[in-house]
Amino acid sequence: MAFQFEKLLVYQKAVDFAEQICASTEQFSRGYGFLVDQLNRASLSISANIAEGNGRFTKADRKNFFIIARGSVQECVPLLS
Repeated sequence: MAFQFEKLLVYQKAVDFAEQICASTEQFSRGYGFLVDQLNRASLSISANIAEGNGRFTKADRKNFFIIARGSVQECVPLLS
């Protein structure tokens, strides 16, 4: 049985994004391990927070997790520039 959040397009796109980041960072040289770790963690955090927020019962609680997911997106932007 699928979880409800797995049907969300934004969740599916977040998972695809994290997979692309993980594949891309495998090619980074060893000296950039700190960047690889931060970028992988931030990209995975997006889908994780969308999933957790979708499981919350109150609108305010859900909103908080969606805000955190958006923050993780914003964290990835400068790391990819």
